[in-house]
Amino acid sequence: MQSFKSSFLQDLSARGLLYQGTHLEELDALAAKGPISLYIGFDATAPSLHVGHLMPIMVLRIAQRHGHKPIVIMGGGTTKLGDPSFKDTARPLLSEETIHQNIESIRKIFSRYLRFGQGASDAIMLNNDEWLGKLNYLDFLRDYGRHFSVNRMLTFEGVKLRLEREQSLSFLEFNYMILQGYDFLELYRRYNCVLQLGGSDQWGNILNGVELIRRVDGKEAFGLRYPLLTSCRPLIFGSFGAVEDSDIDLDKDKTGQELNKLKIGLADDVTSRAHGDSFLEPIRVSLQEVLEGAPLTIEVTGHDTKGNPILKTGFPVVQMSANSLKEGVFIFDLMTYAGFSKGEARRFPEWVKNY
Repeated sequence: MQSFKSSFLQDLSARGLLYQGTHLEELDALAAKGPISLYIGFDATAPSLHVGHLMPIMVLRIAQRHGHKPIVIMGGGTTKLGDPSFKDTARPLLSEETIHQNIESIRKIFSRYLRFGQGASDAIMLNNDEWLGKLNYLDFLRDYGRHFSVNRMLTFEGVKLRLEREQSLSFLEFNYMILQGYDFLELYRRYNCVLQLGGSDQWGNILNGVELIRRVDGKEAFGLRYPLLTSCRPLIFGSFGAVEDSDIDLDKDKTGQELNKLKIGLADDVTSRAHGDSFLEPIRVSLQEVLEGAPLTIEVTGHDTKGNPILKTGFPVVQMSANSLKEGVFIFDLMTYAGFSKGEARRFPEWVKNY
């Protein structure tokens, strides 16, 4: 783990959230000297954020905890184009009305994680359509387009993947990278924002912004990338846009209870097939007792042919309240309280492996 002077970078590094950065020594010195402004962008492709967005949200939360100012950028402008990074196909185009509705729906989620207000380290939320929607295309190409190398953009990982798979990459999407770089320039000029953060799929876009600020304004800005959260498919829970086919929303109104009912049904089915229906009722009764705050009881009735313990619930050998469970109990202590010898408790991982 790299050593840093600033508490912010120390924290990110310790948590495994610092994947790569530009000019880390200079950024570390700047962050150690005093508060900085930093931003992460979120496109409004859906009315809710998903579990993959927890990574960037927590990075902003950590930054705020260390006295820095988080800027949340809602991509009201860039959502109209779609980000090609690591996607197999272009995003469907959304109407301005749908984008606006999505932004308003997402806004309430951030308030559960970040402190918004007028203070020095209070977060602010902006919509990049505020400046992107006013751009004159010819003036933009003349003033900024000449600073972007197509040769270099073709080397960015997200673009390379699309081209290697011989999948279509439209000029519309290609402009996304330029506009994201311009976002960084606008935020630097308006809010002295010196740091853009993003997932590992956004590295090329981040570098575009850092380079544009250097070329146009002659100033130094920085970029950091954190790891992406992926599933076993593998499906990337990306940093900017909503993930296709993901049902893991951060909005409680979108999650609902039906999924939990399915999980319970699946657990019942697996238990019944493995041990028989007679095991279901004792398990349900014990679980309900715990949820209602009643003491959980465990009895060691003997050992099987392998020497593994046979457990039975319902006999007052171990008693603990729901509050005790929330506070946490060491598994070694739980095993000894339940009647295991210390040697048996130490061999507990081997029993689990045998099962």
